Amino acid sequence: MPRYWIAVASREHVMLGVKAGIAQVCHGKPGPLKLMKPGDWIVYYSPVEIFGQKTPCRRFTALGKVDKKEPYQYAMSKDFIPWRRDVTFLTTQELAIEPLIEKLTFIKNKQRWGFPFRRGVFSVPRQDFELIAQGMGVDVT
Repeated sequence: MPRYWIAVASREHVMLGVKAGIAQVCHGKPGPLKLMKPGDWIVYYSPVEIFGQKTPCRRFTALGKVDKKEPYQYAMSKDFIPWRRDVTFLTTQELAIEPLIEKLTFIKNKQRWGFPFRRGVFSVPRQDFELIAQGMGVDVT
């Protein structure tokens, strides 16, 4: 039975990951990627457009299925060798979060709806993931 994950990254970084067919989470930490299994689903939420800047995005920006290959390290520079996991991303449309806040069960406090995203990556109930996927124009059932 697959699990459903939300990862958090700037839209700019998500698009680089989509192009490369990889997921990288929590500044390259291996732990969350090792929890993911082949066949799990992942959707990225982007609070901002560009890492380190403040221009808001507040959209789900990419969605894909975790591939069979185990997490691995990739040298982006001599000082930064993050962990990655291969993902097959689907063609989707971006989806604003605001209309979904009241419907998403993993958001307990609707006034402080951004709080769950501070974890960087977390699993969500299937019903929440399907609601997001549907809004992005894909069927994951």
